[in-house]
Amino acid sequence: MSFFRKLKESIASKTESVTKQFKDGLEKTRKGFVEKVTDLMIRRKKIDEEFYEELEEILIGADVGVNTVMNLIEDLRVEVKKRKIEDASELQPVLSEKLSELLRGNDNSQLKMNPDGITVILFVGVNGVGKTTTIGKLAHRFKQEGKKVLLAAGDTFRAGAIEQLEVWGERAGVEVIKQQSGSDPAAVMFDAVQAAKQRQVDVLLCDTAGRLQNKSNLMEELNKIFRVIQREIPDAPHEVLLVLDATTGQNALNQAKLFGEKSGVTGLVLTKLDGTAKGGIVVAIRQELNLPVKLVGLGEKVNDLQPFDSEQFVHALFAGLIQEEAIEATAAGEEEQN
Repeated sequence: MSFFRKLKESIASKTESVTKQFKDGLEKTRKGFVEKVTDLMIRRKKIDEEFYEELEEILIGADVGVNTVMNLIEDLRVEVKKRKIEDASELQPVLSEKLSELLRGNDNSQLKMNPDGITVILFVGVNGVGKTTTIGKLAHRFKQEGKKVLLAAGDTFRAGAIEQLEVWGERAGVEVIKQQSGSDPAAVMFDAVQAAKQRQVDVLLCDTAGRLQNKSNLMEELNKIFRVIQREIPDAPHEVLLVLDATTGQNALNQAKLFGEKSGVTGLVLTKLDGTAKGGIVVAIRQELNLPVKLVGLGEKVNDLQPFDSEQFVHALFAGLIQEEAIEATAAGEEEQN
């Protein structure tokens, strides 16, 4: 059975609305990347050095990452020899399969939840990447699942950050624990953990500063927050999610390296994937950091924050080709019957 057919059958068991969200959210990447690859394979029937060079350029242009692209091209060369592939078009499913493997990795992309007690999720990342919006959308998701949720306004330095979180709290019907602007973020976290215990909440979502106006170091501030939370709930935080703006491409990768090394990040959230043609950055980040992508932002609506699913991602990218293959298979089946 072909890779595309296997992928189509695997997706069939998943929620149609989620499949549509992935397809809509990755439309720009599909047009900017997959359509270029398809065009290359139509133009160059033969797999030669020029073909590989052009494919390399397209992949790097989609922000897949230079190191990852070099390894991927090398893998494709091996597969071409092994499978004796001569026609470039036969390489499409092989490329899709390789991308799927790169995205999947060995990590579990599901959020780690505390089986007995409060689940604490800490959000880190620079200003402007969509941290507060992500928290609001995730609060809504947990609320829909019937969980009792509390928000902690730990970004006390950015103007309007507390108010922005309160707006999301109101939308989701979730309370926000806050102090005055400029307060000590660790003190806010202490209050939030105490409130979470008293109210017996299921999930505490904590916002943090992306930049500090004073002289103290951001990583030191985050470590202080960690210590306060761990003192009250020893195995917390259960997740430290680094929020990255997918539209910033390689810059997002640099941010991930900086935060990942110093702040105990356990997973990534990629926002604004619908706003970029360079969705390949997911592959680059996945490969270079070896951190699981836990959530992706596929649009502006409250339900557009989705758990990351490598199969949905690849299916959304290659949707047109999968459709074509299905039509061809149906036509071939009809011919046989006649």
